[in-house]
Amino acid sequence: MESKRQLTREELLEMESAPKTKMQHMLDVVICFCPYFAAIIMFLIYYLMPDAVQNFNPHVFTIVVCFFLALYLIMVVRGLLNKSYFAKVRHKAPLYSVIILVIMLYDFLTVKTGILKQPFFPCVNTILCAIIDDRALLLKSTLYSLRLLFTGYFIGAILGLITGVACGYSKRINYWVSPIIKMLGPIPSTTWIPIIMVLVSSLFKGSVFIIALGVWFALTIASSTGIQNVDKAYLEAARTLGAKGHQLVFRVAIPHAMPNILQGMTQGMSSACTALLVAEMMGAEAGLGWYIQWQKSWAIYSKMYAAIVLICLIFTAVTFILNVIKRIVLRWQEGVVK
Repeated sequence: MESKRQLTREELLEMESAPKTKMQHMLDVVICFCPYFAAIIMFLIYYLMPDAVQNFNPHVFTIVVCFFLALYLIMVVRGLLNKSYFAKVRHKAPLYSVIILVIMLYDFLTVKTGILKQPFFPCVNTILCAIIDDRALLLKSTLYSLRLLFTGYFIGAILGLITGVACGYSKRINYWVSPIIKMLGPIPSTTWIPIIMVLVSSLFKGSVFIIALGVWFALTIASSTGIQNVDKAYLEAARTLGAKGHQLVFRVAIPHAMPNILQGMTQGMSSACTALLVAEMMGAEAGLGWYIQWQKSWAIYSKMYAAIVLICLIFTAVTFILNVIKRIVLRWQEGVVK
């Protein structure tokens, strides 16, 4: 009896890249239009099913959804003209469809049936109206939060990179700094908020310190680990070619540790976002975290949810930008890292 031979990686790639049949291509096109099918179902329920609670200016929701559907239509048209881009649209279509269905379910549980009670769970249309009505203060709070976030992030990233590279390259420095990192690092940066708010002269400076502390720890650990894992053969080869101390660091060690450094930057941003919200909620003078606490104290939950939606969008955008930077910087890894 013949044993079954496993397909090689090259054979699998060849099978995946093989041209699809006409039926398979039509199925992919149908899948790309699934978000529109989901949107039609959502609109039918939204307009034909009676509301259980009051829903003012219901057309705001429709306009916003149609705007995003129009953007998606541009993506689909571009995909039909570009084979590689079509694969991306085909990959995202089920996710977009599920998002629409989740929004439909949430509206069904709030405005259509009232299972989720008002005002604690406002419908999507009410949240969108709150964003429009309070857009001036939301914009001011957003700019304050971004200023606070990036000030603390860049300070923590610069100090963390310097500390991590120094600890990774010098055993003497690592001897003194490593115990501090091991003792203070695992403690969440938000734990220090009560102490920092007493010591600093302004709430803004205290919040910056809390954010920078979390970023510093994440980047110090990541960059130190990356530097320590540099193959000694690379350093010896560079010394043979006449490289000096600073050249070994900037031309050999740091480029080799760049994947770890960028991973630490991503982790640091996650820590910074958490510290930002906690700091603003506990005593900042402005910002989205302060806005959420303020609206919650007045029981205006629609505006509270509006700020939460903006926070999700901002953090998603920041993470996307970091991933783009990571792909650009680590472009040399394509075809090397499997």
